[in-house]
Amino acid sequence: MTKPSHLPIPDDPARLPPGGRRVGASHPVRAALVALAAVILGTALLGAAAGWLWATLAPRALAVVVGRGSANVVNPETSAFIAADAWFTLVTAAGGVISGLLGYALAVRRYGALAMTGILAGALAATLIAMWIGQRSGAAAFSHSLALGRPGTLLHVPLMLGGRGPLAFWPLAAGLAAGGSEVVVLLRERRRRPAPAHAYAPPARYGLAASSAGSHGHAGQDEHPASDRPSAQHAPGQDGPPRFAGPREPGPATDPSD
Repeated sequence: MTKPSHLPIPDDPARLPPGGRRVGASHPVRAALVALAAVILGTALLGAAAGWLWATLAPRALAVVVGRGSANVVNPETSAFIAADAWFTLVTAAGGVISGLLGYALAVRRYGALAMTGILAGALAATLIAMWIGQRSGAAAFSHSLALGRPGTLLHVPLMLGGRGPLAFWPLAAGLAAGGSEVVVLLRERRRRPAPAHAYAPPARYGLAASSAGSHGHAGQDEHPASDRPSAQHAPGQDGPPRFAGPREPGPATDPSD
């Protein structure tokens, strides 16, 4: 007796992805990790551009060399240091908005929370890169001129952040931009979603009241049957309001002798 042979069942073409190849379970995770790395790398490159822009736009304080290795600021009350911090805050906030919007459009809508983590991590890396590039710009020339020690030489002081507070603006702006975009998309989809059919149906209590009124008459009417009420009768040949039937009225007394 021959054993039945098992033939391979071909895959349903409708269930196969485009290209005809079966995709494993690890493919979405791999794609999400690639998107995470791409978001971090792209945001870091944007941070390098922001650092160069900060070094170009921010004003620098003017110092004079008083000896080898030492210099004094010409105007101690200069506002160049405050303006440098303000320009860094402005540039990094703009970079955070740009990276948040682009990251949401290209990665977060497809890969969700993992891509959002990449936006925040890339924003932190970008703001540190921007600070490092901006502070390193012109630092080598300043150190060389200061080492020569020619008194009276005027130098531009390299950029330096007065605190760590401005570093938080890039991650904050990126998170707000991506989160705000998600809220806007959800609200727009909720408006386009059709309302359920039962939203326009009358409440159940109105239907019950209508059925009750149809079976027992209008509201406010007496529910006693008509047989319990006294009936109005007209006496023959009598005009005027009808008299209601009631107990018999006593007539005139009759003489027993009659």
